[in-house]
Amino acid sequence: MTDRREFIKQSAIATAAVGVAPGLLNACASPAEQVNVALIGCRSMGFNNLKSFLRKENNVTCVALCDVDSRVLEEKAAEVEKMTGKRPLTYADFRDVLDNKDVHAVIIGTPDHWHALMMMMALDAGKHVYVEKPMGHSIEECNAMVAAQAKHPELYCQVGMWQRSSKHWFEASEIVKSGMLGEVHLVKAWIYKGYDTAYPVIEDSAAPDYVDYDMWLGPAPNRPFNMNRFHYNFRWWWDYAGGAMTDWGVHLLDFALYAMDAGMPESISPGGGIFYHKPGAIETPDIQQAIYQYPKHTMIWECGLNPGIGPYQKGHGIAFVGQKGTLVVTRSGYEILPDHSLELKGPFFEAKAQKNYGDGLDEHVQNLLSCIRKGGTLNAPVEVGAKTAIVSEMGNMAYRVGQRIHWNNASQSFNEAAANDLMKLNYNKNWQLPKV
Repeated sequence: MTDRREFIKQSAIATAAVGVAPGLLNACASPAEQVNVALIGCRSMGFNNLKSFLRKENNVTCVALCDVDSRVLEEKAAEVEKMTGKRPLTYADFRDVLDNKDVHAVIIGTPDHWHALMMMMALDAGKHVYVEKPMGHSIEECNAMVAAQAKHPELYCQVGMWQRSSKHWFEASEIVKSGMLGEVHLVKAWIYKGYDTAYPVIEDSAAPDYVDYDMWLGPAPNRPFNMNRFHYNFRWWWDYAGGAMTDWGVHLLDFALYAMDAGMPESISPGGGIFYHKPGAIETPDIQQAIYQYPKHTMIWECGLNPGIGPYQKGHGIAFVGQKGTLVVTRSGYEILPDHSLELKGPFFEAKAQKNYGDGLDEHVQNLLSCIRKGGTLNAPVEVGAKTAIVSEMGNMAYRVGQRIHWNNASQSFNEAAANDLMKLNYNKNWQLPKV
């Protein structure tokens, strides 16, 4: 199989100029062919992704796991062995995974600051990729990842925005596009995490002996170890992630953009701060707003980590507010809420509620596997992942510079120098973003 893949890869490079669809030339020999996967970053969502890959009907084998936390690595290796009857190889360094010729595809479930380097290096190593959202941690990274995929048309890279494989989100979007709501000039997207207890302030300490902390930091700046910045909590620190904005925002803003056929905003205005937590407990805002201005509508992002009920009594969602009514969509389904006309003395249309058809994660994984085996179109390719990650980053950039910022689509830059400074990350000298 390795020889066949290398032959196909070289053929793809020779024919890429004629516009072959990404991945088509590296499809497996038959739909029944086994796909060998490796997981890099084994906690939480990464392992949930792996379990979707390992559903019996998928004919997938987990051949390797990689994590910088040896306790997590051992725990998950034992769990895979219990699930499948076969223990995967274990690695502490992801580069050893990429060197393994038996690995056909890698799942990247690491903190955000590792996504770009690992995805680009995996493609260069001839692996298909499933990379968690947000796809990149800066505008520069997102653009580089799109270029890396274009360089490797023989390979597929699916971004973990699995709502793109969930049918009801598209049904809701088509209702917005149909004009049923009338003209939509206001779109709201939000997440209320509802943490009952704020994070405590924790002093820096030595890293546990079971953690390779230097590898965990990777391209991020050197900082002392702190449990508040480790594992799940990495998302509340700018070095590694972008808070609730890039954690949930990429899911929700994705369809806020899609349903409105919206591109990049003209300007972004910030709001919020750290109000619920004590100084030093987190770095990203626990209350945040971002107002995105478009020629004919405004899009508002809002998040809160503190307890509270979100708009329309929903903890998360998107609301499309039209002149004839409002559509509210969440992961559970969508509702159409009619407004009333004085002339008609009644609602413009009938109210409707539609439950979801499943959460979409299994379908998202199956979409990638089908493309690997037969060729086809990904539901969340890198272009989709980059667009929404960039829009989410823009909201954080406005917050960090503390003012309204203006995007110049022609120059692909901001009018404000302080915002332009945040388009790139300051990498640790031991790691560099691969050149494409």
